[in-house]
Parts: sequence; C-alpha cells; structure tokens
Amino acid sequence: MITRRTAIKYSSLSVAALATGIPFSQRSFSLNTFPNVRPPLKQRKFISDAVEAAIQNVSGSIDDDELRWLFGNCYPNTLDTTVETGTRNNKPDTFVITGDIHAMWLRDSSAQVWPYIPLTKEDKQLQSMIAGVIHRQSYCITIDPYANAFNKAKEGSYWEKDLTEMKKELHERKWEIDSLCYPIRLAYGYWKTTGDTSVFDAEWRQAMQLVLKTFREQQRMNVLGPYKFQRETHVAYDTVPFGGYGNPTKKIGLIHSMFRPSDDACIFPYLIPSNYFAVVSLKQLSEITSSGVNDTALAKESRELAEEIESVLKRYAVHDHLRYGKIFAYEIDGYGNAFFMDDANVPSLLSMPYLHACDGSDPVYQNTRRFLLSNDNPYFYKGSAAEGIGGPHVGTDMIWHLGITMRALTSSDDDEIRSCLTMLKATHAGTGFMHESFHKNDPKNFTRGWFAWANTLFGELIVKIHSERPHILKGTL
Repeated sequence: MITRRTAIKYSSLSVAALATGIPFSQRSFSLNTFPNVRPPLKQRKFISDAVEAAIQNVSGSIDDDELRWLFGNCYPNTLDTTVETGTRNNKPDTFVITGDIHAMWLRDSSAQVWPYIPLTKEDKQLQSMIAGVIHRQSYCITIDPYANAFNKAKEGSYWEKDLTEMKKELHERKWEIDSLCYPIRLAYGYWKTTGDTSVFDAEWRQAMQLVLKTFREQQRMNVLGPYKFQRETHVAYDTVPFGGYGNPTKKIGLIHSMFRPSDDACIFPYLIPSNYFAVVSLKQLSEITSSGVNDTALAKESRELAEEIESVLKRYAVHDHLRYGKIFAYEIDGYGNAFFMDDANVPSLLSMPYLHACDGSDPVYQNTRRFLLSNDNPYFYKGSAAEGIGGPHVGTDMIWHLGITMRALTSSDDDEIRSCLTMLKATHAGTGFMHESFHKNDPKNFTRGWFAWANTLFGELIVKIHSERPHILKGTL
C-alpha cells in the first residue's frame, strides 16, 4: 500500500514498472543510452496527437540530450499513465489518478492536465478529455466539498476510520482550501482557451454554489461550521487538534484551512497562500458566471467574497521579519501570531506569481522569495546534490522536485533557471522521471517514483522556457 503518509523510500531502479508499465527485466538505465521509458503505445492510457507533436517540436530545440530525454518522458506522463476516460450522463467523464495512489485529488488532477490546455484547440479528443476532468470534479464536489481525494466509485478507503463524515466515494477527507480553487482554475483556463461553455452545466453550477457555501462556512464568523477531522495516528501533522477544529483563531474573515496542499495539518488555520489562491479563483468564477454562464447572482456573490478576503489579506498577510523586512507569512491566527516558512506543494508562497496571486516584481514577494530560498526558511535544504524547498510531509533534508520546478517557473533570471534545470537533471536518479522528494545528498533516496504532477509540471517548465527563453535550452547543462 502506497500512501502520501507512509513516505516510502525507493531506489532508482525499483520503481521502473510503476511509472512506465515496462517490466524491470526489459529495461536498462544507463544514462549513455537513454532507454525508452515511456509505456508502449498499446499500454498508454490516452494518446494526444497535439501533445506528441509538441514533444517533437520542443525537443528539437533542446541541445542537452539528457534534458531532452527527461522532457519526452515527463511531459506526457499524465496522459500515458493516469487518465481513465469514459462517459457519465452522456458527457465526457475523466478520472485522473495521482500516480502510485489509485485516487483522484482535486488539486493534483487539475495540475496534471493543466499543461495540455493550450493544445486543446488543435486536438478535439484532448479537449473532450479535459472537459471530462471538469465534469468529474464537479461531480466530486457535489458528493462532498470538504474532501480532498476521491475514489472512482464507491470502493471505500483505508481512511474510512477517520473521525469525520466519510463516505464510500471518498479516498480522504482533509479540508484544504486549494481543493476547491483548482477546479475553478482548470475550468477557467479551459473556457478561455476553447470558448466551450458546455462544461458549465447544472451540476457544475451546483458545485460552484457549494464552493461558495463552504468558503463562507469556513470563515467561521459565528460558529465553527460542520467540518471537523481527527485521525488515530502517531504523526502529529496528520490529525487536527482541539477536537478536530484546529488551533484557536480570531475571526477576521479569512478562510480556515485544516490542511495544507501537502495534506499536512496547518499550525495556524489561516493559510495565507491558499487564501490568496481563493481570491484569484473567486474572481475567475465571477468572470465565468457573468460572461460564460450569465448567472449574475453567482457572479456577484463570488466577486464580493473575493473582495472581502482580499481586503483582509491586505491587513493581515504581511509581517515584519527580523532579516528580510516585510514578507508574506505562511500561516497566521489573526491574533498577531505568524509562521514564517514555505512548503513545496502548490499553492505556496513561492508559487504566488505562478497562480497570479501577486506580481513577481512585487517588493514584498521579492523579500519573501529571498527568505524562502535561504537557510532562514526551516524547510529549505541545501546539500551536495541540490538545494530546494521541502516540507514536513516526508521529513528533514528531503527536497521536492515541485519546489525546484516552481522556483524556475517563477524566476526571471536566466542563471537561476539554468541552475534549477541542472539540479532537476542531476536528481532523477536514473529513472527519467521527477519524484515527490529526494535526499539533499543522495538522489537515489527518494519518495514516490510515480508522481505525475511533478512530471507534468516539469514538462510545463520546459515548454515555457521554449516559448519565452529558448536560448536557455541551447548547449549542454
């Protein structure tokens, strides 16, 4: 059993069959030969002509053989290994597993297919597949807007004994603000690219009403709300204190989040990057419902809630740091207490420009970024193999590929981007894929050899560099 909590360590070779479907006995990992590590055509879950053409186009501009190989493996990994297509109610229905866990996270599934949205105009099958993800996410939210991960049907979960309102359709029920933001981001990006409004059906509108209801409930202005969570575990950050409602807060209008996008419990329940993400998502929802759906009431409610949260963030999100001046806190409680750190999972403070939550040139963000990428961030690790942000989820000295990739995605400095590419190239441990995390001194000591989000985000980075800074891809790293 592989779970996000067990933090299983893999060697560079033992995970070969996980990410590719190719038997280990048939594979070689000599970096001199760069073997074909994608699944055979007949074993791929979904094939997109537009994605395959993009791989050929971008690969032609990459001089570094190993980097080109990595891109060709990682960019299509979500389609190759995690997409399960079908129909429900005569509409596309796409279940997207996260990789080595057969469950669909609202966050991960959105992020996994996000890099393919620009290609939907030229590939109708790809467009239909992503429409199916949006339909499936809407359905999931109507089942339970507080759940973070879902089963394909009613097969139940090994988390059924959690002390919360579990259902057979749920894989896990950790309340995370971003779980409701990512489906809006995906639907918005899809709509702006394709112009297709068919995904905004009655079920989608019901789901969006639940998003607003849940955000309002978790402002907890007068009552604690319906959600609580506890788990019988020896891992402190896998359960929630104070009867499952979290540490005390002063009610200031921000949304409480019991868990971070890493699925780790928050220390202070006002998770700042997730509240900023909510502002962006609510504004996008308001635009969809005013222009794409013509639901003026929902548009007005979304816009007003976004403005309300944004005004509170302006008052409470920025704090004075002893060394870096004014920076964004990661978590606060409304009483004046703030937690200075970052976690590699997105939304993070580092990722705020990527999510359009702030401008990358903003002085507060730049101060924050200097802090995040320093030893003053308790979860920034620097070793002989690489440096980067990790988090509590898999332990000390474990750097996340997501963190290195996001550093490059939010950088405007060629040298910094090259440095990130060099580290990513040096830490895949011979597998040809990105991982959840790896030890700062030993890339062969890593977790989750089949983690599709990390793979497709890396692919997104290479596509972005190809489009905006193609000179970086010239020469050998």
